This record gives sequence, C-alpha cells and structure tokens, in this order.
Amino acid sequence: MFWMLIVETIAKIRRLSRVQGKSIKAICRELKVSRKVVRKVLRSDETEFRYERKHQPYPRMGAWREELDRMLTTNVAKP
Repeated sequence: MFWMLIVETIAKIRRLSRVQGKSIKAICRELKVSRKVVRKVLRSDETEFRYERKHQPYPRMGAWREELDRMLTTNVAKP
C-alpha cells in the first residue's frame, strides 16, 4: 500500500491551526484525518510525507504458487 499526504492537505492543516487558531480535534473533524497526522504535520516543517515499504512480505500461499498456477492453466484448457 502506498499512502501519501498531499501538499494541499498539509497547507490546509497549517492554515487552520496557525491562522484560524483551530484545535487539533476540530481540524481532524473538518478534514477527516487522524489526530496523529495533524500532530505530525504541525510539529514538522516537511512539505510531503510518504510511506513506502522497505520489505514486501511474500503471501502465505507463496509455497503453493506453482501448484496453483498449474491448476489454473489446466482449468482454462477444459471446456
């Protein structure tokens, strides 16, 4: 999953807090973001937040993948 907080949302959060003086809870309600996100934006001077996995875990059925592929290809060949 790739999730990114866009610059416009960061600007809205900072404007609501610093200019309009709204509380974190009010900002969360208005923009529908978590308090953790609002606090993170207000405490830092970052203009972009990204999350990318460093390690992509293999699915649990990884060991059965070849067998499943074989079964699916034989199933497609059937009428």
